[in-house]
Amino acid sequence: MQSSSHLFPVALISAERRGDLSEDVYRLKPANSPDVSVELVVTRLGLADASQVRGVPVILLHGSFSNRRFWYSPKGVGLGAFLARAGFDVWLPEMRGHGLSSRNIHWSKNRVADYARYDLPAIGAFVREQSGQIPHWIGHSQGAITLAAALGGQYLEAAQVRSAAFFGCQINRRYWSLKIPPVQWGAYLLLKRFAQLSGTRLKRGPEDEPVSIALESLRWNGLMGRFKDADRDWWAGLAEVQLPVLLVAAAGDRLTPEWACRKLYEQLGAAQRKFVCLGREQGFSSDFGHAEMLASPEAQHEVWPLVQNWLMNAEVP
Repeated sequence: MQSSSHLFPVALISAERRGDLSEDVYRLKPANSPDVSVELVVTRLGLADASQVRGVPVILLHGSFSNRRFWYSPKGVGLGAFLARAGFDVWLPEMRGHGLSSRNIHWSKNRVADYARYDLPAIGAFVREQSGQIPHWIGHSQGAITLAAALGGQYLEAAQVRSAAFFGCQINRRYWSLKIPPVQWGAYLLLKRFAQLSGTRLKRGPEDEPVSIALESLRWNGLMGRFKDADRDWWAGLAEVQLPVLLVAAAGDRLTPEWACRKLYEQLGAAQRKFVCLGREQGFSSDFGHAEMLASPEAQHEVWPLVQNWLMNAEVP
């Protein structure tokens, strides 16, 4: 692999013009995890007719069963395209086995812990090398959970994060039935029958997820469960986060309800932080849902400008 980076092997696999946007697609091979076959594809968006000087970088992390198209459709619509047109330097990573990123050898054993400990730091280092600036990070659903794990575990250092925004993210919601050992064992045995979970069959999205992701979540919610890995307590570590933080919940989101998102907000130690609930009672046009909070016609007019305003005003302490 011919490298366009001094950090690790990187290949520019395509450079295209998509309407008014430029789209550069990179394949990264960090070789920083036990599975050295991991390759991550990152798409960079910018204005095609702009000068070589780019704006502040923003990294957008997709959720489970998803890929970069959540942020940037083939027709050039999405929060990623919106921010690129607003002058930001937009980066769209695709997690292991999602979108253009190939499945690594041990794909069936991938966990959020791997994404947080190995993949996000590599992506952050590459973006900073290419842009020369510290990036903002935005995560939705599982992407936001991964971002929380990376910050709470101190795998992402302050030098790699200008601000962090969490959309539809809950960690501390209690599934009390899973606290009952026989129920948890039964759920574990049921999940172990599958190698992967199909997003299309579950009507959750276009991608598959390794069952190890579900098993990891099951451990977090078990009787002695905790948001952590073997080395660090991520939940406790979030109290030490001092970066500017935006947390957005949706009033119509049944997967990550407002009260559960607020638990995460209250755990974060950042002095500069903001909580927003997207609902009619808060002055929005509707009670947004889990995906609709970022991917809907209403979001284009009500949520995307909110994100742009946050990015323009978030100040590094």
